[in-house]
Amino acid sequence: MRRVIGIVGGLSPESTVVYYEHIIREYRRRFGDHSYPEIVIYSVNFQRFVDWMRREEWSHIAGALVEAVEKLYRAGADFALIASNTMHIVFDEVRRRSPIPLISIVEATADAVKRRGLRKVGLLGTLFTMTKNFYREGLARHGIEVIVPPPEDMELVDKVIFEELVNGVVKAESRREYLRIIRGLREEGAQGVILGCTEIPMLVGPGDVDIPLFDTTRIHAERALAVALGEEDLQ
Repeated sequence: MRRVIGIVGGLSPESTVVYYEHIIREYRRRFGDHSYPEIVIYSVNFQRFVDWMRREEWSHIAGALVEAVEKLYRAGADFALIASNTMHIVFDEVRRRSPIPLISIVEATADAVKRRGLRKVGLLGTLFTMTKNFYREGLARHGIEVIVPPPEDMELVDKVIFEELVNGVVKAESRREYLRIIRGLREEGAQGVILGCTEIPMLVGPGDVDIPLFDTTRIHAERALAVALGEEDLQ
């Protein structure tokens, strides 16, 4: 029996589109027809989340995410995913309060890194993602160390995300800076780099560097597809 996928989207809309398209395209690539799973998307008011993040009001974020998941449940979703890395800061609380199972982007990414046999990876994302512990702790449970860029580079990565990528703007200069930062992480011993913001793959991809890049958007979307098709169990 197939399961209906629920997506909490709008965090930002750019990545939400990628989730939707990748699930469908990956299904078509694998099976060659149009019988992809049903998908329900609830797109939130992103500005509210931006304001709450700036004020570090994570309890408001958790509450709003629970409300979004409840709406997905009422619309027929059998399970859900939150289409954002940063929002996984409150994932455990949202999962605890959710009426349906949730798929963690951190857990899916940890599994992908582990399958490659890597023990030390760099992490790029928003300042919140790079400075909070949820990725470090999630990967540490799999024996994987996470390192981040120096403070000035973290500021640059964050600025590009919020001023450019979430608005669909891709600049060559920003791409060069990201590649420089990735090279720095490799020099610090990173065997691969987690693109820990769902918009970063708009800027850099596997063909741009000589170490593995982990596209968390696609990793998360493919886990959702596998669960929807019954290939993986709901946890």
